[in-house]
Amino acid sequence: MEMKTILSVENITKSFYTPIEFKALNDITFEVQEGEFLCIIGKSGCGKSTMLYILSTMDTEYEGKLFLDGKLLTGLKQDKLARLRNSSIGFVFQFHYLLPEFSCLKNIMIPALKLGKYSREEIEFRAYEKLKLLELEEQALKPASKLSGGQQQRIAIARALINEPKIIMCDEPTGNLDSKNSEIVLGIFKQISKEFNQTIITVTHDNDFAKASDRVIEMQDGKIINHNLIL
Repeated sequence: MEMKTILSVENITKSFYTPIEFKALNDITFEVQEGEFLCIIGKSGCGKSTMLYILSTMDTEYEGKLFLDGKLLTGLKQDKLARLRNSSIGFVFQFHYLLPEFSCLKNIMIPALKLGKYSREEIEFRAYEKLKLLELEEQALKPASKLSGGQQQRIAIARALINEPKIIMCDEPTGNLDSKNSEIVLGIFKQISKEFNQTIITVTHDNDFAKASDRVIEMQDGKIINHNLIL
């Protein structure tokens, strides 16, 4: 099967100027293929989280070019980027950022309601489908605050999937989880990558998590030092 490039980064450089000028990213270039489960690793301060914020279009102050599905994103206005983020990029963070007073179902529905592409009934159906995929349908009407940490992170993954994004971007998604729940989350990512051809880009300190991905990029001092690290 022919590989399709879903995300492309060309000569990305990012500098901070306070308190002194500091180059956080230095001439970064790489591609991500559709359906690839990619992990970015490196010591704290290496630039991997800065890279993720640029890839996600939340940081637009950089030199170089960023393409998603062949479309140049660099230079687009903030309102267009905000809509693109909601429709094409799903986010999973170290902390789940669920609304505790809302049900699990409502938390998952929020990005789709905001996008406004489908009716409320269709969105609710899709949310239940994501809950079934993550084996949490029995928790649908519970307040998010009543779930365990591992369950809350799975709800956050379901929320990231609701708009059928081109890419899911994750910042330390197992950082707050014990080993058992980390394995569950890893299993979910591997499943949706293989079964649904879902592209996943994850920043992580967890070598076991990274080892199970399709490819590992290693960063050091704002540069990529290995495009295909074997752990």
